[in-house]
Amino acid sequence: MTVNFNLNPNHKRMKTKPMMFLVGMLFLSMTTVFAFGAKTEKIKVYGNCGSCKTRIEKAAHSVKGVTQASWDKTDGMLTVTFDETKASVSKIEEAVAKVGHDTDHFKADDKTYDKLPGCCQYDRPAKK
Repeated sequence: MTVNFNLNPNHKRMKTKPMMFLVGMLFLSMTTVFAFGAKTEKIKVYGNCGSCKTRIEKAAHSVKGVTQASWDKTDGMLTVTFDETKASVSKIEEAVAKVGHDTDHFKADDKTYDKLPGCCQYDRPAKK
């Protein structure tokens, strides 16, 4: 036999309502933050190895508004997620070119490219 000393029959319900409200507000605020301006793009970036991957991703992350950057050395594609109110594909490509890696729209400076380690010096695309 159980004795219930709680005289309020809504006791458990009263605790869960505020918790559900807080969880709902948290979910709503998180979806709002990620929904506005979030964009994912793929950018062709030339490189060869793991060192290239680290350098390319670091350069992409240096652009304000970039939240995710992942370069795949097998196809040379950089997948970037960014807030399009703060960043653009052009800004990201420019940042990557500044560290020595060509993209389809920005060519790295020859001096910067020449300073890359030998394993990172890829066959540069012909000028258009």
